[in-house]
Amino acid sequence: MNLRGFAIAAAALAGAAAHAETWPVRPVRVIVNVAAGGGVDTLARLCAQHYAAVWAQPFVVDNRAGAGGNIGAELVAKAAPDGYTLLVSSATVVTNAATRAQAYDPVRDFAPVTKLTANPYIIVVTPALPARTVPELAALAKARAGGLTFASAGTGSILHMGGELLALMTGAPMTHVPYKGVAEAYPAVASGQVDWMLGSPISALPLIKAGRLRGIAVTSPQRSRALPDLPAVAESVPGYEVVAWFGMFAPAHTPREVVAKLNAEAKRALATPEVARRMEIEGTNVVVNAPPEFALQVKAEYDKWRGLVAKTGMKF
Repeated sequence: MNLRGFAIAAAALAGAAAHAETWPVRPVRVIVNVAAGGGVDTLARLCAQHYAAVWAQPFVVDNRAGAGGNIGAELVAKAAPDGYTLLVSSATVVTNAATRAQAYDPVRDFAPVTKLTANPYIIVVTPALPARTVPELAALAKARAGGLTFASAGTGSILHMGGELLALMTGAPMTHVPYKGVAEAYPAVASGQVDWMLGSPISALPLIKAGRLRGIAVTSPQRSRALPDLPAVAESVPGYEVVAWFGMFAPAHTPREVVAKLNAEAKRALATPEVARRMEIEGTNVVVNAPPEFALQVKAEYDKWRGLVAKTGMKF
């Protein structure tokens, strides 16, 4: 690089540093790629309220639902990398891109700010199914003509991918039965129309306690603090992991100093005892990690689900 190139680079770095020192000087838009209500929206609003109080600028939550979350994700991927447009999303920002070509790349087009929360799913079976462990579930699938069926909230959803991953790793024949959402999937499993599914703790636990479903394992690498009596799938299927998470992103190339500020204040926003208690009741955990760590996790998950699609030949 010649002297002129060094001068241009130095000026750019100085400009970015100055921007980061003064940011934010105007309202910030926080895109949520699902409709208002629910966990993603709640977390986005909690962080937005905290940010607004700290920096005396409005942080406006903008729900941009549609296309399974892709509309909101694409808006942020294409936004200016100046810290004035953020995304709060579930893992669908990764799984959608892993299963179908999208107008964004979850690794290349975003600057991960932090993971916000994470929770395992619960493998739930219809009460009439004679399987109380994952090995028993796999053995039953191998013994039955046609195997077993599992429900999900839709083709390409994390619930679908998690079921396909279990089938692949156990070598058990499993047939996917997609529904329009968990509100339709749970009754199908409870009634015995479908054999099993992955369910989130907040929605599955009431059905388990009522005897309408039976929980046999959690999908986190270790047992969940909130569900200590349920074994982890990984105890019998080493390496199996499917974790639901919510995270915050900025457009790629957003100044690192801005990302660091957002990360630090997200940690403060979610560190209160009230938030921790609320999350524990819902079977989830607050997980605010460093941007580089979250970036590695996003890439690993993207590669994992793309690899699953390639190995199984799934069509979408």
